[in-house]
Amino acid sequence: MGMGKSVEDHSSFNLLSKANEILDYPISKLMLEGPEDELRLTQNTQPAILTYSIALFQKAKEILDKKGVTVDRVLGHSVGEYAALVAAGVLSFEDAVLAVHLRGKYMQEATPSGVGTMYAIMKVPQEMVIKACQEASQENSEVMPANFNEPNQIVISGELQACKRAVNWLEQNVEGRFRAIELKVSAPFHSSLMKPATDKLSQAFTRFTFSEPKVSYIANIDAKEYGAGTPVESIKENLLKQVCGSVLWTQSIEKLPSSTLCLEVGPGKVQMGLVRKINRDIKVISLDGEGAFLELEELLS
Repeated sequence: MGMGKSVEDHSSFNLLSKANEILDYPISKLMLEGPEDELRLTQNTQPAILTYSIALFQKAKEILDKKGVTVDRVLGHSVGEYAALVAAGVLSFEDAVLAVHLRGKYMQEATPSGVGTMYAIMKVPQEMVIKACQEASQENSEVMPANFNEPNQIVISGELQACKRAVNWLEQNVEGRFRAIELKVSAPFHSSLMKPATDKLSQAFTRFTFSEPKVSYIANIDAKEYGAGTPVESIKENLLKQVCGSVLWTQSIEKLPSSTLCLEVGPGKVQMGLVRKINRDIKVISLDGEGAFLELEELLS
């Protein structure tokens, strides 16, 4: 809770009211006051994160413009990819906030509660996690890597028993200590169980206006950089594949030059921690922190 307070002194705070109008319910109240259990519902979490991310970006963009600094490329983790595409000029804020609300709703509806789950696998090589998923998957009972968050943290997702089989396979085949932590999630995101959500989102996309990006963006689904002017159909396809596909975050960050200054927009400092574990030479400023904008100004002086 309290999401949005750090932009109360800036015009971008008005995006919270705009989100209320678009969604036709008070998402700003949930962001600022909770209750937390309602904010955690994915159809609320996703537009809340997007709204706050764009508000932080707009505030940061004023500083960048004032200093004559341009954004070279954008990228975002899972739902963050939509915020990145707003920053790249592909989607309007209005279309993006409704799109991620629907995305969250469709993902929640895709599978009944208790059918699937997700596990964070810590300190296991990538090839072993992939092998475990392959060995554990059966017809109508699949598990797959969902998020390659950093070299020592890969999240798997899928049908409940398939996930348990994958963890059991790792216990029998991995030498040395590792951890498998079941995540408190409302659905098995980024797995084949999300197929119904992909189909619904594809239909919803016909309601929104997509434009060619003005700057490059790196896509979750393949960690490839798509330059300015990329055809919108390619971007739509990437977003639809992402619903059931893996978030290649480690691979995406590895594409960035070590001299990159990354601005983390959104709640918390999770991405700062992940990026440091992928490439410690990349400088990250998490804008959801006290003094973050002052740090940015001083760094660019």
